[in-house]
Amino acid sequence: MDNLGNGFRTRRQLLKLASAMALPSALAACSSEKKSASLVVGGLPVTCNLTLPVACAAKEAEIAAKDAATKPANPLGFEYSKYSGFPELKESLMSGRIQAAYVLAPMVMDLVSSNIPVKVVSLGHRSGAVIMVRTDAGYKKFRDLQGKRVAIPSRFAVDLLFLRKMLAEEGMNIKDVELVEMPPPDMPAALYAKAIDAYCTGEPFGASAQMAGYATPLRMTRDEWPNYICCVLTVREDLIASNRAAVQDLVNYVQAAGSWMDADAAHRDKAIAIAATRKYFNQDPKILKFVMTNPSDRVTYGDLRIIPKEFDELMQMSLDAGTLKKPVQFNQYVDESFFKAVRPVAITL
Repeated sequence: MDNLGNGFRTRRQLLKLASAMALPSALAACSSEKKSASLVVGGLPVTCNLTLPVACAAKEAEIAAKDAATKPANPLGFEYSKYSGFPELKESLMSGRIQAAYVLAPMVMDLVSSNIPVKVVSLGHRSGAVIMVRTDAGYKKFRDLQGKRVAIPSRFAVDLLFLRKMLAEEGMNIKDVELVEMPPPDMPAALYAKAIDAYCTGEPFGASAQMAGYATPLRMTRDEWPNYICCVLTVREDLIASNRAAVQDLVNYVQAAGSWMDADAAHRDKAIAIAATRKYFNQDPKILKFVMTNPSDRVTYGDLRIIPKEFDELMQMSLDAGTLKKPVQFNQYVDESFFKAVRPVAITL
């Protein structure tokens, strides 16, 4: 933790400062312990995870379209389980309450280094992170954040690596700011209440504050790190062992969802309509639309290739940041076989 800066504040301390605000945050995890005929996949309500609601809805539509003669006796769908923060999501995956999730890539590396049996099986997005500051603060460069409070989703978040990268470009390091670990849904309220001075996270929690008029992007990954990845589809190894076909089906749909969304603006509109519902993100579709169009490559989904070099770079950056204590071999935490065996799936939404 020494590498993460001095005075690292907890979420609880900062939320006390922001208690005057009543912006709704995302619900905690949906009941992931309930019995379900579907494969439950955990995720946060961030647009980096948007391929998941699309995959779930597309699979549901595919099952519904089959008539009684062709439908399997127990068709296995995908069920989205919403979490407000990565710590809770990680605990559910570790304990086996859920068997699949969109998890931060460095977090998976850390879990595997601690002998937690999980594997990355697919990407979920590209780009999609922003560093937001108050519009009235007048911050134009990272030197302006000297000594200021900056929120990140998790010490394992690639958002932290993005922040470190931007600070380094101005001859600064992470000790020049005061880091705060906070769930992304709580960040806009904390910035509005001046409990923090900036935050770095995935959308739409940058766009929500930007649309409200009190925040502006200081930097976007689409400009500074276009092949950025953070959330990756991760499954427990016992699921791979017990139901490999279900994992392959999930990867097929996630990969197809990404290609489908980037193929046509109308497809993105449909994805927004799906994700905005209570069943998934439960967010204002206007905010999701803003993310998808300002600019159109603020988040991208069409290139979901698993590229070992990119993961190696992330691992080295995480080692340099001190969030990883030891290197992890690529094949220890990634199973490429599902990506390599992807079969085209028709998204009919």
